[in-house]
Amino acid sequence: MRLAQLLEVVLVFAPLSFLTVGGGQSIVADIHRQSVDVYGWVTNPQFMDLYALSRIIPGPGALLVTLVGWQAAGLAGALLASAAIFIPSSLLVYALAHLWTRFKGTRCIRAIEAGLVPVAAGMVLAASCTVLRAAEGGAWAWGVAAASTLTLMYTRLSPFLMLGIGAVVFLVALG
Repeated sequence: MRLAQLLEVVLVFAPLSFLTVGGGQSIVADIHRQSVDVYGWVTNPQFMDLYALSRIIPGPGALLVTLVGWQAAGLAGALLASAAIFIPSSLLVYALAHLWTRFKGTRCIRAIEAGLVPVAAGMVLAASCTVLRAAEGGAWAWGVAAASTLTLMYTRLSPFLMLGIGAVVFLVALG
């Protein structure tokens, strides 16, 4: 049984490793789907706790993967999940770096880069929507997220100030 869980952890995170276009944030939606809906390793509130913890702690954003792996199969699950998320994409990048440098600036490389930008943006947007739905904050969460996004896009306000304002809004709204 435990070996089966460890295998599941590897089979979930190794393929996701190749989808980290735009960074680890781009696969949060699928991590949520796999860990909550498909395998039931964590509940929705547990996922949100792990997500928040992974964002508070200094270090790579992929810490979420380690924490989910821990919940799925203990220390071995955490180690395997971390290896599964980093090793495949690292090997791919290492293998492609030479080709990318050799053909840099060619039409094909420019087309690939231009095509990856909207894909990465869409994946990050999907991750944001997944987190907002899982947070169960309802319309308040969506409103605060939209207002924060617009404010940060069009002003130079500090994101820390936006975090504080968001906290105050929820204290007033839910308090």
